[in-house]
Amino acid sequence: ELTRRVAASSATVLLTGETGTGKELVARAVHELSPRASGPFVRVNCGALSESLLESELFGHMKGSFTGAVANRTGRFQAADGGTLFLDEIGEMSPDLQVKLLRALQYQQIEPVGSVKPIEIDARIIAATNIELEQAVLDRRFREDLYYRLNVIPIVMPALRDRRGDIPLLVSHFLRIFNEEKKCDVAMSSEEVMNILMAYDWPGNVRELENFVQRMVILKNQGAIDLKDLPPKFFVSRQGGSLSEARALQ
Repeated sequence: ELTRRVAASSATVLLTGETGTGKELVARAVHELSPRASGPFVRVNCGALSESLLESELFGHMKGSFTGAVANRTGRFQAADGGTLFLDEIGEMSPDLQVKLLRALQYQQIEPVGSVKPIEIDARIIAATNIELEQAVLDRRFREDLYYRLNVIPIVMPALRDRRGDIPLLVSHFLRIFNEEKKCDVAMSSEEVMNILMAYDWPGNVRELENFVQRMVILKNQGAIDLKDLPPKFFVSRQGGSLSEARALQ
């Protein structure tokens, strides 16, 4: 419901939560429910690139601005014009780039690397992080002014262990998807199996659950997921015992 309300505006959104909770999925939902849905959705992983590469990726560069710049290159801000720019792992961005991002958000302008001519931008910003940005601000690893500029509308993605009631819905959803994709016919066998899945803490969150269901569909091909099909880790979580004890339980 919050996602639906947020989508109607053009305000900046900050998604926080553990890895695998579905932050990018919500970012895409905000975009697809917004008036910008017909525009592009552009994703940048701020933690996957070096500072120099990320700067060029975001703002673009001019021919000859650095070694290897053999032509002008359009940055992701321009590529997202009229749509949404999703800045994933924003907490990994270097202090120097944080300053440039802040200026871009404040003035709705960017300057490609090697250029002194500003370019107007029109992209909605959605940022995401799995680190505590407030603590990063206190530790002087993240700019306070940028934090407040990004944190206009915060959306906190809860861990799957904090919403265990969603697990049956998600299992059903992923079974339907992967059965159709793999041309299989796999089902959940019993309430006992589901209870074990709901008792597990899912440290990888929804992504781990999705991978588990996909693996079950591929391995089973058809039939029902039974106790003997579950990995030992589910019994360790449930019984609090050792891995060898877990295997014995199976």
